[in-house]
Amino acid sequence: MWLWGLMTASPGRRSGVLQGPRAAIDLADLAVSTSLHGSLENLRGRCVLISTQDALSAGLMLIELDGVARRIVLCTPDLSPEHLAYIIGTAGVEACVTDAADPAFGRMPRLAVSSLQGPRSLVALHGERRASHETEWVLLTSGTTGVPKLVLHTLATLTSAICGCPTPATAGTTDSQGAIVWSTFYDIRRYGGLQIFLRAMLSGSLVLSGPDEPVPDFLGRAATARITHISGTPSHWRRALMSGAAARIAPRYVRLSGEIADQAILDSLRATYPEARVAHAFATTEAGVAFEIDDGLGGFPARLIAAPDESQAHTGDVELKVENETLHIRSPGNALRYLGEGAPALKAADGFVNAGDRVELKDGRYHFLGRRGGIVNVGGLKVHPEEVEAVINAHPWVRMSLVKPRRNPITGAVVAADVVLAGAAHGARERPSEEALRGDILEHCRRALAPHKVPAIIRFVPALEVSASGKLVRPDA
Repeated sequence: MWLWGLMTASPGRRSGVLQGPRAAIDLADLAVSTSLHGSLENLRGRCVLISTQDALSAGLMLIELDGVARRIVLCTPDLSPEHLAYIIGTAGVEACVTDAADPAFGRMPRLAVSSLQGPRSLVALHGERRASHETEWVLLTSGTTGVPKLVLHTLATLTSAICGCPTPATAGTTDSQGAIVWSTFYDIRRYGGLQIFLRAMLSGSLVLSGPDEPVPDFLGRAATARITHISGTPSHWRRALMSGAAARIAPRYVRLSGEIADQAILDSLRATYPEARVAHAFATTEAGVAFEIDDGLGGFPARLIAAPDESQAHTGDVELKVENETLHIRSPGNALRYLGEGAPALKAADGFVNAGDRVELKDGRYHFLGRRGGIVNVGGLKVHPEEVEAVINAHPWVRMSLVKPRRNPITGAVVAADVVLAGAAHGARERPSEEALRGDILEHCRRALAPHKVPAIIRFVPALEVSASGKLVRPDA
């Protein structure tokens, strides 16, 4: 199995386009062209690090190097230079492809650096593309804080939720030419974005967002490309809805992942795109894709989890169980292992991966509470910020919120919330005063939450910080 081979295996598959903010590649051109300017064969059988400023160039390299390189290491765009030597040594990197002159690479001994000219400078490919290796894929996790973990995948594990499954589509999901056009707010050098990149390469075209591209500009390009499928985190989607440009596109499939999809954002997207299938998926870099839910409700049905007298439940090839209120996943999409001396075991003895996300069963449905490390301790009582945010976000005048601890001399901490207000609410002509809204939001919380979970402080802010991975930046991150 190799990526180019899968892309060209179907005789009826239409040629797609990989498009960024400033350039585009007709994928059919890669049959006879390359961006590596004679370096492709020099990289055969090597462990190659991909470090590009441009996501489009990174995608191009994934297509060109899978099946050629022994191992590819995909750098995230915000990787701190101080971690570069560790990654190179741990992964056994022998060569690097980059689209920028980075002196850090030149200081690495025995590192062959290939200059990537980019999608605008394709040259003739000498000979046909051929696979010689089952390439290992190394993804980085842990964000920008601390030393990244190196997670080992193969194309088979990365596409386990894609290959053999039809592209999520219903009648009318394709354009007049029958093409499937994906788009994503994600950067494709992270697991969530990489999943969309692979789906698009195996089924159609992909429109990429730029790292600093204003949301209206990106959605304008997506509209021009007539995208049919689009993915992002709930925070991505809240920002899109706040931008006023969400109505520019008319997708038939809308996907959320990466954060908890609360009822408020699901309802907002269904109202904005009434003809679309709106689905939220759960996945992690280590565990892979666990499931996708499209019934319009937050959380997931309890039937996906084993009964108390069973060891696990089966969801196709994916097996799920809950231990100590935490979700565990075993599937063909699990990563193989972490790289590095002294690295922790990625899987338990029974083959399950601990996803690290806490869940709670309510009325026949499991709801995500958040990560174990994000709990606010109020006088010895636990508060999951995401649970409180889901209640706040359900208020008609709230677009998004961030719950965090605030030090308190009596209880140790109290719950504080930063809230971004919506520009309009259904059925309302004028937004109430901030004082009235603060009181109404608090009363809304008191009706739905235990007293220790109700925010002691509500602050209205114009925006909330979102990380490069599309997630709210939390104090504990």
